[in-house]
Amino acid sequence: MRALHTAATGMQAQELNVQVISNNIANMRTTGYKRQRAEFQDLLYEHVSRVGTQTSASGNILPVGIDLGGGVKTVGTPRLMTQGTLSATGSTLDIAIRGDGFFKIQLPDGSYSYTRDGSFQMDAQGRIVTAQGNVVQPAITIPANSSGLTINAQGQVSVTAAGSTTPTVLGQIQLTRFINQAGLLSVGDNMFTETPASGTPQDALPGVDGVGDLQQGNLEQANVEAVSEISDLIAAQRAYEMNGKVITAADQMLSATSNLMR
Repeated sequence: MRALHTAATGMQAQELNVQVISNNIANMRTTGYKRQRAEFQDLLYEHVSRVGTQTSASGNILPVGIDLGGGVKTVGTPRLMTQGTLSATGSTLDIAIRGDGFFKIQLPDGSYSYTRDGSFQMDAQGRIVTAQGNVVQPAITIPANSSGLTINAQGQVSVTAAGSTTPTVLGQIQLTRFINQAGLLSVGDNMFTETPASGTPQDALPGVDGVGDLQQGNLEQANVEAVSEISDLIAAQRAYEMNGKVITAADQMLSATSNLMR
């Protein structure tokens, strides 16, 4: 019976939907996390009676048809790159982006990845690095015994050297933007890498070309809304249950038909 297969595709789709929602909820406290959304499309139809066909020699046209759908399929789980709420931390190396840009990170193999997570640290050489020790690009080294580290909205990094009262600009943090942020590939550790779908990375100074500015002493929270995720979870659960009832009903109908043949 066709309904068994159709309902099974619905259950599979809602199972994946729940998986996406559960990942969003699990990352509610992940810095810079961008929530995902499952998107679906209907499958091919069997046109038992095609609408618009001629029904008589006089030219009558069938006003409606008979189309039997094959179910549903998942077509994507895009990320919604909306701005997350900024939360003050007071740490001098915590930096939040207020805009569309990404921090550019150099990996150990020399390649680059991109992140919205600005919870940076300082390594033994004084360089600004991620929690995994990867260097933020362009590399900036903080001199020993310096004080008063400041990072302004335009990304200029300044410190006051030992024995001096005048701040010195050490370097400039840059941001990177993509024409299609949803086309970036998530690789874990709050990192993304470019793909043919994301477009070529475009480096720019904070506050220029729409990449956004920087907020020192803040971190961007995940753009996950608990109430929305829970309501989506309930809807997915009910949809799963209804598809299960369809399978039960189809099984009962097949059982009744089988009993008639005995």
